[in-house]
Amino acid sequence: MSEALAAGMDLQANDFVLFAVPRQFAQDLSALDARWKALQREAHPDKFAAQGAAAQRIAMQWSVRINEAYQRLKDPVKRAAYLCELGGAPVLANTNTAMPPQFLMQQMEWRETLEDAASEVALDAVDNEVQASRKQVLQQCAQALDEQHDLARAVELVRALMFIDKFLQDLDRRRDQLE
Repeated sequence: MSEALAAGMDLQANDFVLFAVPRQFAQDLSALDARWKALQREAHPDKFAAQGAAAQRIAMQWSVRINEAYQRLKDPVKRAAYLCELGGAPVLANTNTAMPPQFLMQQMEWRETLEDAASEVALDAVDNEVQASRKQVLQQCAQALDEQHDLARAVELVRALMFIDKFLQDLDRRRDQLE
């Protein structure tokens, strides 16, 4: 078995520990990619074929765990939600849907614009506006997590990002309908 696996790396370790990166929102995506590839090479089940089924099962568990962590760390919304959870402030998006009135009004305006959009140009305009808003909310989330350490604010921003991402998916479906 490889040295890291044999050394007993903890399957329960948080993603940041597993990837040996700082526990923060801001991440170097190229470093994450490189670390993911290195971990996958180390834990690939084929590497343990000569050591029997038990070693291959352990390697498969590691491979799955590494992939799950990578998916969480590389996606800014998932990473932010994970940081909130680790900090003791889970997002609870399925049960807590309360949002500030101003944000809800913005969502309603976007939805109306999306329903009325009859051309690619109209969809592009709303897409650009929503993408700009998403970028701004991501920046606010980074500040709340890394600079202000305000988990309550970060949770609110993560939920807003989830709404925005869902809207962007709806926009893509609307774009497909126009084609």
